[in-house]
Amino acid sequence: MLRFVLRRLLQTVPVILFIITATFFMVRFVPGGPFTAEKAIPPEILKNLEAHYGLDQPLWRQYLTYLGKLAQGDLGPSFKYTNRTVNEIIAEKLPVSIELGAWALLVALALGLPLGVLAAVRRNTWLDYVCSGIGMAGVCVPTFVMGPLLALAFGIYLRWLNVSGWYGPADRVLPALTLSFVYAAYIMRLTRGGMLEVLHQDYIRTARAKGASEARIVFRHALRGGLLPVVSFLGPAVAGILTGSFVIETIFQIPGLGREFVNSAFNRDYTLVLGTVILYGGLLVVMNLLVDIAQVWLNPKLKFE
Repeated sequence: MLRFVLRRLLQTVPVILFIITATFFMVRFVPGGPFTAEKAIPPEILKNLEAHYGLDQPLWRQYLTYLGKLAQGDLGPSFKYTNRTVNEIIAEKLPVSIELGAWALLVALALGLPLGVLAAVRRNTWLDYVCSGIGMAGVCVPTFVMGPLLALAFGIYLRWLNVSGWYGPADRVLPALTLSFVYAAYIMRLTRGGMLEVLHQDYIRTARAKGASEARIVFRHALRGGLLPVVSFLGPAVAGILTGSFVIETIFQIPGLGREFVNSAFNRDYTLVLGTVILYGGLLVVMNLLVDIAQVWLNPKLKFE
């Protein structure tokens, strides 16, 4: 297993390097710059700013300098926020996005798994149709539509919850529900499909022939194999919950890293854009590795190769 993990980590090095390189040159070729403003900056001041941040050097030298600092864990200074580094901004904003993503993932699992199991066990009944309808709605309705609808219903009309801010426990409800809805739908559909495939296996028929109860068959024998598609989905889903939270953070005015990522793109804050992209890319790689390990644990027929 250790060899498997080390080999996969080595394979991720060129992937991360490609992400860094592509992002570095893409943000440099975007029109405008970090010091572009509505009011023109005097050329002398602009020249001093570019010299201070090393933007007056050739692009290839800026790239090599950035890689050298990155190897030391230094993501560089922010061009927008004076006297603040990208490391400090990420350390401040990332916990908010992680908390939002954790709540959303818990809600998605709490909704998707039971509904998927129920739809599979009660196949072709009204319960199956209701659960499948909920799953279809979750897949079809995007978060930027679901968020305003929930805010309008529970925040403005009913006045049960706040529609913006990140102060108390009640402020977590609407963003977590909005972010989790689409993932709950996918988890429900994958759980239903995986359970239906497993419930028709020979060892399930053998368990029924031996007189095992339906609950024991479902939760002891079928659920472990039925969750394999869900486990495969969870790796990209966890990274997607964090990287896709910028829409939710913008709608509900949450001070997380996703919202900061959007602002950095508008502000042409090169280093902050690069720092967030590297973080999200690394997170996706790590989650996919954890998924591979979990799949082998759930299915002993697979091997670490």
